[in-house]
Amino acid sequence: MELAYYSDYAVRLVNTEEPARNKDSLTSVEAVRDLFGAASQMARRVTDADVTRFRSVRARLRAVFTAADEGDHTGAVDLLNSLLLEFPVSPQISGHDYLDEEGRPRWHMHLADHPSNATAGYAAIAAMGLAFHLTEFGADRLGLCQAAPCRNAYLDTSTNRSRRYCSDRCATRANVAAYRARKRQEAALEAREALEAERTGLTAEKSQESTTPADR
Repeated sequence: MELAYYSDYAVRLVNTEEPARNKDSLTSVEAVRDLFGAASQMARRVTDADVTRFRSVRARLRAVFTAADEGDHTGAVDLLNSLLLEFPVSPQISGHDYLDEEGRPRWHMHLADHPSNATAGYAAIAAMGLAFHLTEFGADRLGLCQAAPCRNAYLDTSTNRSRRYCSDRCATRANVAAYRARKRQEAALEAREALEAERTGLTAEKSQESTTPADR
């Protein structure tokens, strides 16, 4: 079973919304179909009603990532379990896309399209993929981008659990912002030190001027 492929369903859906920027690209049937990809049979069954249903599932998936990102791993699991119970999967053995050197199918597990509706099918795949990822790699591998205002979801596949950003673009932006912040702090510190040195010098001059010839 392609764990990374199925867990990415959850990431793609969550990232159709950018709450901090008040942006939402999940506004039409076409946008919902794009989440499935062109090859999915279920995409052709999307209706107007699925737009609202997808948004509801999106909010619940974001809650899973939020809990995991905040260190509430038990909460993340509980939220994910509720999705798994509501949207059960239908596994199948498949070999239609993979052939070995002798032309025989390479059998593998596949999540079948849900018979109910497009939302149920997508939610089942996304929740199961995320569940496999969480149990295989840990809840701390589910995160939200730390480059404000972006809060896109991501799956940490780094070897040392060091990922903090959803993309290289956000990582670069955050690093540049941090560099500029350090430079501002250094400049402010230098300015304070220069001002203090100036004040110290003026105090010393006044002290010398106030002394009498006899004192000298």
